[in-house]
Amino acid sequence: MEESPARPSVRSAVPSFKVMDVMARAAALEAKGRKVYHLEVGQPQSGAAPRVCEAAQKAITEEKLGYTLAKGLTPLRRKIVEHYSSKAGVEIPIERVVVTTGSSGGFLLVFHACFDAGDHVAVGMTCYPCYRNILNAMNVVTPSISLNAEYKITARELGQEVKRRKEAGLPKLSGFIQSSPANPTGAMLTSQEVRGLCQLCDKEGIWYISDEIYHGISYGKTEVSAVSVPTSQGRTIVVNSFSKYYSMTGWRLGWLVLPESLCDAVNRLQQNMFINAPTLSQIAAEACFEKDTDEVLQAHIARYAANREVVLAALAACGITDVAPADGAFYAYADLGEAAGLVQLGFGTEALCAALLEDEGVAITPGTDFEDPKLGRGQQRIRLSFPGATEDMEAAMEAFKRWWPKWNARVASAVESQKPTKKARVAP
Repeated sequence: MEESPARPSVRSAVPSFKVMDVMARAAALEAKGRKVYHLEVGQPQSGAAPRVCEAAQKAITEEKLGYTLAKGLTPLRRKIVEHYSSKAGVEIPIERVVVTTGSSGGFLLVFHACFDAGDHVAVGMTCYPCYRNILNAMNVVTPSISLNAEYKITARELGQEVKRRKEAGLPKLSGFIQSSPANPTGAMLTSQEVRGLCQLCDKEGIWYISDEIYHGISYGKTEVSAVSVPTSQGRTIVVNSFSKYYSMTGWRLGWLVLPESLCDAVNRLQQNMFINAPTLSQIAAEACFEKDTDEVLQAHIARYAANREVVLAALAACGITDVAPADGAFYAYADLGEAAGLVQLGFGTEALCAALLEDEGVAITPGTDFEDPKLGRGQQRIRLSFPGATEDMEAAMEAFKRWWPKWNARVASAVESQKPTKKARVAP
C-alpha cells in the first residue's frame, strides 16, 4: 500500500506576511555588510523605557518567573484598569482584563472565542493582513468592505454591508474588526464614529473587535477607545498591546478588555493555548504606567512626528500625493497609480520594493500585504514605516528621491517597448 507524502494542512496555506519577507531579505543584505534603512517593519527604533528594563533585570535575579494566572498578573491587570480610568474615564472590572502573548495571541483567543468555521467576519478592503490570514486559517470567511474617502469604515459603511447581505440572502456577519489608528493608513475614528460602530454591532448581533494597539501614537488628534461606549448586549472587544506605544515589540505582551460573556471562554482558551503571557514581560510591564516612563514615551512620539514630516515631504517632492491621512500610528500609505500598476510588465509594487531594497538599501513594504488580494490594488500601493531614528529617515528618503526618477524611467522604457513598431513605408 503506497503511503501518501507528508504535507502541511490545507488551513496552513495562508499568504506570507510580506513585511517579514522584506525584513528577511534586508537582514540577508546586512549580513553581507550592506547598510539598510528599515522603513518596512512597524517596530520602534527605541527599546523599552529604562524603568521597564530595570524592572526586568530585578525580576530575573529576584523572582521565580513561574506560571501566572491564565488571565495574567493581578498587579498588571490592575494597572490596566487604572489606565482606562485615567485616560477614558471608564471603570472596568478587573475580571474583564486578560493579559495576552502580544496582540497576536489576543486575536487568536478572541477569534476562537467568538467564531466558528463558516462564520463571516468583515474586514476592510485595506487592513492589517493577519486579520484575514488567521481567520481564513480557521475556515472563517472574511468579506471585505470598501473604505470611505477618509480611509475608514464607519457605521454607515458597515450598515450598508449589513443591509446588502440581508437583501441578497447572504449569511449575516458574525464579526467586524478594524484598527484605529489604522495600519497601514493611519486613519482614526472620531468619538461619534466609535459610538456608531459599537451601537450598530450591538443592535445587529455582531462582535466588534476594536484593535487599539496604536493608541497613544497620534498627531493632533485624540484616540477614542471603544471601552468608553456603553452597550446593552456587550458585543465590543478591545485588543491592545505593549508593542507600539510602549516600544516593547519583542517582549510579546498585550491585553484584552472583554465583555463579561466572553471572560470564561477566553480564560479556558488561554489555559489550553498559552497557559499565560510571558511572566518576565508581565512583571516589567507594570513600570509602563509610571509617570517617568510616559515622559520617555512622549519623546518617542515627538520623534515619530518629526519623521512623519520627513517622509510626507519627500513623497510630495516625488509627486506622490495620493497618501492616506497618517493621523496616527507611524505609517505613510501611498497609492502610486499607473506609475507602479504595470504588474504584467514586472513593475508592480512588489517589484518596486525589491528593486529599491537592492539598489538603495531602503526597505519598504508593498501594498499587497494590506489589500484584498482579489482586487489587485496592492500592486500600486506602498507602506513606509517611520518609527526609526530621524537621521535614518532623512537618509532613506533622500535615497528614495534620487531613485524614484530612475524607477519611473524603467517603467517608461518597459511601456515603450510594448508599443507596436511602425513599419517603414516602401516607395512605389
